[in-house]
Amino acid sequence: MAAGSAIQIPSRLPLLLTQEGVLLPGSTMRTSVDSPRNMQLVRSRLLKGTSLRSTIIGVIPNTSDPTSDCDELPSLHRIGTAALAVQVVGSNWPKPHYTLLVTGLCRFQILQLLKEKPYPVAEVEQLDRLEQFTNQLKSEEELGELSEQFYKYAVQLVEMLDMSVPAVAKLRRLLDNLPREALPDILTSIIRTSNQEKLQILDAVRLEERFKMTIPLLVRQIEGLKLLQKTRKPKQDDDKRVVAIRPNRRINHIPSTVEDEEEEEDHDDVVMLEKKIRTSSMSEQALKVCLKEIKRLKKMPQSMPEYALTRNYLELMVELPWNKSTKDRLEIRAARILLDNDHYAMEKLKKRVLEYLAVRQLKNNLKGPILCFVGPPGVGKTSVGRSIAKTLGREFHRIALGGVCDQSDIRGHRRTYVGSMPGRIINGLKTVGVNNPVFLLDEVDKLGKSLQGDPAAALLEVLDPEQNHSFTDHYLNVAFDLSQVLFIATANTTATIPPALLDRMEIIQVPGYTQEEKIEIAHRHLIPKQLEQHGLTPQQIQIPQVTTLDIITRYTREAGVRSLDRKLGAICRAVAVKVAEGQHKETKPDRAEVGEGEDCKEHVTEDAKPESISDTADLALPPEMPILIDFHALKDILGPPMYEMEVSERLSQPGVAIGLAWTPLGGEIMFVEASRMDGEGQLTLTGQLGDVMKESAHLAISWLRSNAKRYQLTNASGSFDLLDNTDIHLHFPAGAVTKDGPSAGVTIVTCLASLFSGRLVCSDVAMTGEITLRGLVLPVGGIKDKVLAAHRAGLKRIIIPRRNEKDLEEIAVNVRQDLNFVMASCLDEVLNAAFDGGFAVKPRVEHLNSKL
Repeated sequence: MAAGSAIQIPSRLPLLLTQEGVLLPGSTMRTSVDSPRNMQLVRSRLLKGTSLRSTIIGVIPNTSDPTSDCDELPSLHRIGTAALAVQVVGSNWPKPHYTLLVTGLCRFQILQLLKEKPYPVAEVEQLDRLEQFTNQLKSEEELGELSEQFYKYAVQLVEMLDMSVPAVAKLRRLLDNLPREALPDILTSIIRTSNQEKLQILDAVRLEERFKMTIPLLVRQIEGLKLLQKTRKPKQDDDKRVVAIRPNRRINHIPSTVEDEEEEEDHDDVVMLEKKIRTSSMSEQALKVCLKEIKRLKKMPQSMPEYALTRNYLELMVELPWNKSTKDRLEIRAARILLDNDHYAMEKLKKRVLEYLAVRQLKNNLKGPILCFVGPPGVGKTSVGRSIAKTLGREFHRIALGGVCDQSDIRGHRRTYVGSMPGRIINGLKTVGVNNPVFLLDEVDKLGKSLQGDPAAALLEVLDPEQNHSFTDHYLNVAFDLSQVLFIATANTTATIPPALLDRMEIIQVPGYTQEEKIEIAHRHLIPKQLEQHGLTPQQIQIPQVTTLDIITRYTREAGVRSLDRKLGAICRAVAVKVAEGQHKETKPDRAEVGEGEDCKEHVTEDAKPESISDTADLALPPEMPILIDFHALKDILGPPMYEMEVSERLSQPGVAIGLAWTPLGGEIMFVEASRMDGEGQLTLTGQLGDVMKESAHLAISWLRSNAKRYQLTNASGSFDLLDNTDIHLHFPAGAVTKDGPSAGVTIVTCLASLFSGRLVCSDVAMTGEITLRGLVLPVGGIKDKVLAAHRAGLKRIIIPRRNEKDLEEIAVNVRQDLNFVMASCLDEVLNAAFDGGFAVKPRVEHLNSKL
């Protein structure tokens, strides 16, 4: 008992009086405390103590604590157990009490009771010491025989139990690892014994007595287990006989009970499941795990909750497509035609898909690329992913990641949890049934983070071609190969994507559409789709391209086509009402009559009517068909235009300039307004600006103050010190929208130069660029989206940094032809391009000093 010799308990111990059980050294016991002295012991000693020494108490068995403090203590049992209080739990129901979890350390003997209140404290002597065993008169051989005999019975008892139970396996290891001297106390507390027998073992201070008293208890337990096994064997034989008789029942048409039929069906299902596992093409590691689980399932009663969990796990493993895949269609010409038919523009995306097909023709075992389409909403990122799957002939599965904040959604839950299930990746593979689908990870930039983990970090393994060949879901707990899956992620911006995740994806920018592209998309895809959804035909409604252009410029202002699609749907619904009501009105020679009180006006000319329908169609359609949608009909259906060309109106006075901004929703034009008034030289900035934009404003005013004489800029009093007795107010409209970034620097300089010079900025000029204190113009990002925004607003001249000239190659040729680009490398060039006739610079006059 080497472990016992190392224990040095205090010489004075507080005593806990128990009547319920007997705590032996090495064992653990949970006891309830509700008597006054014991409650005071817990409060004063255990709950307020700060050292390990304060948690050691003496447990006295077979002694009840009086129910009142006034009552005297009964006679205490001579020998007790020093214990360590591991846990204290308090409760007020049904009455105040504490529940203690104590672990026995060693025996002790009470020498003297020192005090009784508020709780008993006694002077004790430690009994379990190593010297007691080494100085015994008995020979070591006799003690060794007792120890070996005890160990043999203990091993026999443990081996009669089910070794698959973790607690039994742990007990078997303890028999080999613990000292033999500690085993009698531990096994006595485990086997079925009475409190009186445990009390006798506790009182047996000598180790020889302890072994001699414990061996009969082990023998009695072994005989009881043998008798129990004998009574169970006939029942098992009866079960086998019933199983053997069941086929005869079927032959002789003897009706069986419902329970027998259910047991037979369950047995057949398990056999069928095992057959599916052995015939499946799963990996060796997965097969080994499944065969182990099926063996456990056969031994498990159906009433156990784990039975259903294990069966669901095995069914999922069988259903997963370990080696099942679809064959890719690798005809590049057919793929190009299919992509062109499904989507207009998007040349970068189409080029990347065709490159993938070409490489697949040359190499069959190519890993699936990890693509990320980044662009504003409504440009077709999700639909192009579906078209890619259609082009390749693969299955398509979409996983919406917006708002996901639990990493278990990606990796799954461990099977130890109730209601555990695999992650979305494994569930998607089970749904499509093949191991090489196209997975669309939608809105990857909107992943959240919470106490349940970071799903963006869980995606690092999924989206890494070097790691995803052995992706391990927590539910499966075996590796699954994702290298053949083509992952396509979509995002509106890369700013919210973690850098490590962004590094694993191939970024393909999807910019907004030009007006010409929107018109083509509307007439190729959106209008036919809306006509089909509303049950209309081209013989009933006509939407000319001029009308589509009016919808794009006056009723929508977006980078994509979602709002355009909704407006077209509203037009189709209004026409559907007319067609359903079947109102027939005579057409005037010049225009069709306008329906009073309706949401739509029909205008049909005489020339348009015979072109739209034939003589046979006239018999089936109302006479005013087809309904032609023009500007007047648009105003009736969609209301007054939502957007007007307000650029010329806003630039009717000095101190206003137009800038270009980039947002996740696409490019936008941004007005900058400035005013001055008498004051103390303060600069006021409004419009919910970020720190970078505020710094750009301070840079702009500093540069103008340093160059005021050069450009002849003065304040209201004619001073070249622009802030002398003058306050300046800079405002960026749309104050509810947060704005930040360095690209507004040239716009602020132009706005302030207009304010102090009294000259108007050209109404068709927009600009973007970062400035420095020396007057240089630095490059910025998002040039394509900004240029498209200026083009949508009807602007004609755009000032951009000279180092951004390379970005103009991404813009369509027809857009570049409509615009005049001015490349600027310094603010002098910006001001000359922003004002009619340039911005005059006062020549520097060299003063010659007289030498006379």
